[in-house]
Amino acid sequence: MSFYQRLQAETAAERAYLLSAPAILDCQRAVVPHARYVAFLTEAYHHVKHTVPLLMAVGSRLRADQRPLFDAIVEYIDEEKGHDEWILGDIAACGADAEAVRHGQPHASTELMVSYAWDSVMRGNPVSFFGMVFVLEGTSVNLATPMAGIIRQTLGLPAQAMTYLSSHGALDQSHIRFYEELVNRLDDPTDQDAIIHMARRMFVLYGNVFRSLTERETRVAEAV
Repeated sequence: MSFYQRLQAETAAERAYLLSAPAILDCQRAVVPHARYVAFLTEAYHHVKHTVPLLMAVGSRLRADQRPLFDAIVEYIDEEKGHDEWILGDIAACGADAEAVRHGQPHASTELMVSYAWDSVMRGNPVSFFGMVFVLEGTSVNLATPMAGIIRQTLGLPAQAMTYLSSHGALDQSHIRFYEELVNRLDDPTDQDAIIHMARRMFVLYGNVFRSLTERETRVAEAV
């Protein structure tokens, strides 16, 4: 069994938790309120804006024996820069206030997810960040493209409102192949365990971000 296969196998329960989030199940049934899509993009902006800074922090903290990862980190940075601005463009195309999102605060679930990533990189093993990459890119490959089509058709949105989801689904197909080759070269058990631990935690934390989308709607409805 390759390390990538082990990573998939040992995170299966947590991945199932994410995929069972009501917002994801609703989307598969073409139940996607406009406000929920904007809320999803808002939370995406507030975690995606940390991707490049996190990658830079990872690169700065690599041990001597981890330095072969540096070129991969540089490539990831080049691929990921500017994606937060894509999301703001999507928000504006939905008729929402992108600048309010830029200067606003994330939901607590998103804040906790981002905080955990920073803490793991700065306090623990920086290579653990590749566990978060596994969660976010794997989720994009499996969900982004079909969700983009369903959301656009259900809400009647223009293509300019779907940039983040549409591009990520296609882009991350190549990313995940690159990722698989990369992590299969990691043979330090400590690094492997750190990646698996991060992935397990991130599936749950990211799952909570998706759960927050419908939980907020429930609280608002109950308050009316």
